[in-house]
Amino acid sequence: MKLTVVGCSGSFPSADSACSSYLVEADGFRLLLDMGNGALGELQRHIGLYDLDAIFLSHLHADHCIDMCGYFVARYYRHDGGRCDAIPVYAPEGAEQRLTTAYADTPSATSMSEVFDFHTLKSGGSFRIGPFSVRTEKVCHPVEAYGIRVEHGGRSLTYSGDTGVCDALHDLADGTDLFLCEASFTHGKEDVPDLHLNGREAGAHATRAGVGRLVLTHIPPWTDGERNLRDAREVYAGLSELARPGAVYEI
Repeated sequence: MKLTVVGCSGSFPSADSACSSYLVEADGFRLLLDMGNGALGELQRHIGLYDLDAIFLSHLHADHCIDMCGYFVARYYRHDGGRCDAIPVYAPEGAEQRLTTAYADTPSATSMSEVFDFHTLKSGGSFRIGPFSVRTEKVCHPVEAYGIRVEHGGRSLTYSGDTGVCDALHDLADGTDLFLCEASFTHGKEDVPDLHLNGREAGAHATRAGVGRLVLTHIPPWTDGERNLRDAREVYAGLSELARPGAVYEI
């Protein structure tokens, strides 16, 4: 598998990065994990606009899904080659309504589903997306939110989505080769249960799950990523780093 960081800023884009979006590729199949603010433009640095095969939305906060509205325009109104076939979109319940409301002026109430084939996520769900074996678990966040584990060829990637400390995340990441984990908060500064992790908590999850590599992501512009990385390294001895836009990982 190949993982490309399209965007990794949390809450809103930073001067250097779009919001959460990660491209996973194997056997010519391209799966996008989230499409937050600014991600659609950045995605085109890596692949063609119509080269995606499936999309996973961890939850329906804007910094993880709002560029789906722009992608709707690109797919629905494409004239060269005709309208695109519906692309599978795996998302929490209500995704079609949420995106239709955000767009605010779709030609009809069902226009989103004409280009997006919505599949509702469930906790503990195991299924296939193209060549990938996928498992999803509901994690701790104020809205319905999911982490995802993607496996292919005996290797695995786990993406936390947005979450506070929870056992479900440990179960999902158990023994994973690469753990793409959010670290929005600063240890000793913010302490809001069931919302976000700080660097130390992300590191503790990585240690407990025995992951091969930790990549911290979803760090908002007001959070010091280097501090979060130091905090993670105090409790996790494996390879660890901050996600960077354009970074590529072979898994």
